Amino acid sequence: MPASVHETSAMGAAKAGSRNGGKDRNFVVALARGLEVLRAFKPTDGMLGNQEIAARTKLPKPTVSRLTYTLTRLGYLSHLPRLEKYQLAPAALALGYAALAHMGIRRVARPFMQELTDRTGGSVALGCRDRLSVIYIGHCRSDAAVTVGLDLGSRVPIAETAIGRALLVALPEAERRDIFTRLAARNGERWPKLKAGIERARRDIAARGFAISIGEWQPDVNGVGVPLALGDGAGTFAFNCGAPAFRISRERLEREIGPRLVEMVRKIEQMLRGDDLLSQTSPIIERATNGGGRGSAGSQYRATARGRKSP
Repeated sequence: MPASVHETSAMGAAKAGSRNGGKDRNFVVALARGLEVLRAFKPTDGMLGNQEIAARTKLPKPTVSRLTYTLTRLGYLSHLPRLEKYQLAPAALALGYAALAHMGIRRVARPFMQELTDRTGGSVALGCRDRLSVIYIGHCRSDAAVTVGLDLGSRVPIAETAIGRALLVALPEAERRDIFTRLAARNGERWPKLKAGIERARRDIAARGFAISIGEWQPDVNGVGVPLALGDGAGTFAFNCGAPAFRISRERLEREIGPRLVEMVRKIEQMLRGDDLLSQTSPIIERATNGGGRGSAGSQYRATARGRKSP
């Protein structure tokens, strides 16, 4: 399956548009390059110069210079002449806030996420996929003195985290295969181990509704993840609950926090769909179960999803 437009780099787009001697007339390479420049700025960045942007986007520096000039004129970047650097301007921020404002799932999920945060002491996040990462579009942090240092807009790797693996399980098969291809190319010798972790997450979600990560992303961070696929073009999301390992043990994740997170996501799904889901099987359950064949694992999760305790 070819990469979708929002996953294609500017340089890759130019090459993809001219494969086999043809061109995609609907794809505007100049626009793609401009958007890549905006994407070069990360939440942890202050300001970037043209050289840094060129290195991140793999675009020629003269091209980057023209793009940053244009984006500055349009109000998407601010130029600091003394430092010869740029930062995102209000027009760029307005796009992000407008996108967030129209995600109804954030408004519905927020009170449930805060309740789980208060009950568990962990940080609870809502994320969606962006290329090979999961970006946080919702986040509730506990009042504990030590928490995981992530917030709204943070990105975590899709193949190494509980939230990322949960999201992968919920994606359509063709899309997941495409992601696997790119993950394999990026990770080389690490890919078999990462793929085994994703497969384990699929089995866990089929059996009990959540994926678990014990120090696999960062050695001192534990977490659980649960997917939510709304269908009808509404998107695929995932939730997690995590904390430093010394605060949340594996046993507590499996016995308490994981089941609570599954219950929370089911409530959110029911509210978003506006019908009685407790008598139905979630598309996520079906996808996870079908991938693992027949047997007790899928049956246990279906029972849990309907609100009954698994044996």
